[in-house]
Amino acid sequence: MKGPDEEEFREFVTNARETLRGLAYLTCGSWAMADDAVGAALSKLYVRWNRIAAPYAYARRMVVLAAIDETRRPWRREQAAGDLLPEQPGPDRYGAVDDRLHVQAALARVPPGQRAVLVLRFYEQLSVEETAEVLGRSQGTVKSQTARGLAALRAALAADENRVTTAQGGDSR
Repeated sequence: MKGPDEEEFREFVTNARETLRGLAYLTCGSWAMADDAVGAALSKLYVRWNRIAAPYAYARRMVVLAAIDETRRPWRREQAAGDLLPEQPGPDRYGAVDDRLHVQAALARVPPGQRAVLVLRFYEQLSVEETAEVLGRSQGTVKSQTARGLAALRAALAADENRVTTAQGGDSR
């Protein structure tokens, strides 16, 4: 690729990289894996740049699929050092940050395919049809994965709430 196409691609990357990185992070739960997923997607996009009519839609699909793939790699089963630190008692003084972190931690426990559907539907605000197109799945599958993903997210959040209540000496019912 040379000249105007190269410049167009660079401008696209400059404008879309952080959004794609955030999408990948929400899909896989790790900034390092998100960077890998975005890099893989952008390298595929670069090769096909002249043939892609909707580069953001293509990049979004490639990022989500790469992020799911990153979570399935067996050598990626390590645990972040932050996960090994002892839990801090009680919520922090910044409730919104605490809530966001709880939701992100719960989202990380949702199976990758369901997590991808939830991220596309509720973070990217795509319709069922658009999500099905991005993931290459049927609309029925997207609907069932949305329902199952939301149920798994609710269960993870409830488990966290029960764990916090028990750790604080409250009623564990």
